[in-house]
Amino acid sequence: MRGKRRESRGSQVQILPGAFSNMKKVYLIHGWGGSSRSEGWFSDLKQQLSEKGINVKAFDMPNTNTPRIEKWVGFLQSKIKTKDIGEETYFVGHSIGCQTILRFLEFLPNKIKVGGCVFVAGWFNLTDEAYETEEDRKIAKPWLEMPINFDKVKSHTKNFLAIFSDDDPLIPLSDADLFKEKLNARILVKKKQGHFNEASEIPEILEFLTK
Repeated sequence: MRGKRRESRGSQVQILPGAFSNMKKVYLIHGWGGSSRSEGWFSDLKQQLSEKGINVKAFDMPNTNTPRIEKWVGFLQSKIKTKDIGEETYFVGHSIGCQTILRFLEFLPNKIKVGGCVFVAGWFNLTDEAYETEEDRKIAKPWLEMPINFDKVKSHTKNFLAIFSDDDPLIPLSDADLFKEKLNARILVKKKQGHFNEASEIPEILEFLTK
């Protein structure tokens, strides 16, 4: 996928200081080809949240250059225990990480509530520019075609913020309408941020997580 980060460092977890219990916690899920350190705005967000006493976990997702739904969702299921999820739990995803969060929420047990989700450059469709190779098209195909039960997702939270850029070359801006339609998400379209790979900060995320 064009614009994805070619960086794979294994399935490590970065845990910032602070006891990880019933207080507010935030999980960060990177994009295709990325890592817990590849998105520049992750570092700023982790620092800002940590300074406010909010616990953060940023995962290195498995096989980052060849993401598969069952592997990525299964990884989250193995790392995030049901007993640790509650209304003070928040998720932040970038690109394919957004779909991973949605598909993870889809399979949570009934009656579990989470605090909310932020989706940065999330997508249900891709432009032709997104594909560097035919293999990329094969990798993306299940993510594009496998349905998501949005009613099930919304049973766990109705608090969504979806952030897009007006010049993202990889996803059609019309996907913002889908996030609004499917999730009733609050939509924010920023100017000239591309796919947010080079962004150093996204202050609206911190505002959402700390309001």
